[in-house]
Amino acid sequence: MGDAASLKREGSLSVTQFEPDVTVRTKDYRIGAIGAGMIMSECHLAAYKQAGFTVAAITSRTKANAQKVAERWEITTVHDTPDALIEDSSIEIIDLAYPPDQQPDLIRKALQQQHIKGILAQKPLALSLEEAIKLRDEAKAAGKILSVNQNMRYDQSMRVLKQIIDSGALGEIVFAQIDMHAIPHWQPFLENYDRLTLSNMSVHHLDVLRFLLGQPTEITTQTRKDPRTTFEHSDGITVSTLRFASGALAVSLEDVWSGPRQDGYKDDQHINWRVDGTKGVAKGTIGWPTGAASTLTYASTETTGGEWVTPTWDTMWFPHAFIGVMEQLQHAIKTGEAPALSVADNVETMALIEAGYRSITEERTVKLSEIPTH
Repeated sequence: MGDAASLKREGSLSVTQFEPDVTVRTKDYRIGAIGAGMIMSECHLAAYKQAGFTVAAITSRTKANAQKVAERWEITTVHDTPDALIEDSSIEIIDLAYPPDQQPDLIRKALQQQHIKGILAQKPLALSLEEAIKLRDEAKAAGKILSVNQNMRYDQSMRVLKQIIDSGALGEIVFAQIDMHAIPHWQPFLENYDRLTLSNMSVHHLDVLRFLLGQPTEITTQTRKDPRTTFEHSDGITVSTLRFASGALAVSLEDVWSGPRQDGYKDDQHINWRVDGTKGVAKGTIGWPTGAASTLTYASTETTGGEWVTPTWDTMWFPHAFIGVMEQLQHAIKTGEAPALSVADNVETMALIEAGYRSITEERTVKLSEIPTH
């Protein structure tokens, strides 16, 4: 991790060496994993093993599942319940992979433990903005670091794109878009919620647009139900338009239907993105739907002579981005600095989601100033 991206380019160009993956600065703390489903077993634990992080214990709703995952990843302790793991005095970081309706109670339990130094929660942090604000304030009062797993910020193409934007190579950003036509494997617990796509899938894209362009000033969201989703829901396929203080516009589209679903139909599932600026353009793909690395190519009048340049890397969003997510929390604990993925910042993403739902319900553009977070 941390090696600069290699470059494919035409001619001899002076191009910044990018860092698609983080350098692991800190790996000093003992992690307790709560959850043994796909995201924990295939992403969190795979990334932690590669980075050399210490996962000291695991638990799940079903102990047999936790035991199976523990054997796979050589985790020595399996607890009967989440409460037992949280109370284990040898654990310093709680890594949660639990449904958002059950997550707040576990966070609160962890905040009460003197030996717990930090908590990594999943997104969405809670089922409502009000609950997310309470968790933010309770963590601050407890003097604990609560971080939220917005892992798309650590996707390699998003990290390099952020570095390109911050360098000024694209000039003033005029327009950005994320275009998703891909079918997620909806977690079974989502069947119990009315909110579906905006809260659980768009949250990736709306958060990463905040990461790239800053806080939006307004959002307009439209939706239709997803005819493939058999359980009742309010939002299936969503399109959100965001305006930023700079004047930039962005569109985030989540289509989780993506064509016919039948044997023999050759679909073209993808997540594409593009950013246009006054001095250049960057565009690429998120590799998750196809199991490939994400991609990026860009051209700049300032730094590439107008030629298209393609940084490359061998790592992927799943699982390698999860190294960065856990590393930033450990480094914040060690240094006392705010984590890159702070709960305070995540509350602002939750506010953006809430504004999107208000836009759907009231059929209008909603200003973020209408959604208080303090």
